[in-house]
Amino acid sequence: MFSLKEIASVTLTLFAVIDILGSIPIIIDLRKREGHIESEKATIVSAILMIAFLFLGQSILQLFGIDFQSFAMAGAIVIFLIGLEMTLGKDFFHTDPNTRSGSIVPLAFPLIVGAGTMTTLLSLRAAYSLPNVLVGIVINLIFVYIVLKSSSWIERKLGKDGANVLRKVFGIILLAIAIKLFKSSLTLELNFE
Repeated sequence: MFSLKEIASVTLTLFAVIDILGSIPIIIDLRKREGHIESEKATIVSAILMIAFLFLGQSILQLFGIDFQSFAMAGAIVIFLIGLEMTLGKDFFHTDPNTRSGSIVPLAFPLIVGAGTMTTLLSLRAAYSLPNVLVGIVINLIFVYIVLKSSSWIERKLGKDGANVLRKVFGIILLAIAIKLFKSSLTLELNFE
């Protein structure tokens, strides 16, 4: 039932897709904008989204008549806008100053649990046993929680200039990831026609 090899594969795959370390500049920006990050809330919402999509994802996409390519393209556009925001220093995601929801949008969704994570979960469910996928999710969520909880410490270690450089670099990387996702989704779409 439980396999350390499968758990390790699932954990590493999700770790690469979630890329919480790459999201550190966005987390720092959100914390500055919102005042603080609700680590517990973001982790719990991420867990609910991941587990719900693990069990219901295929059905949800079919219910709305959405294919993986369209879902991935939508995620790519959101990631692209976040990358532009980081690179240009502009705010595209305006938040209501009376509402402190940055821990849910865009942190829990789409940064932690985005289109890439969701489609990866469906692929992992097909390739590995369900208990091993669930353990891999839990391990990743523990790591996500630790990074979110220590974001102010990480910012202090980086300093203002280090955080700005990291923000711009990861903004460019996010733009490249978004374009790659969009191109691969478009290529798959064209191949099916």
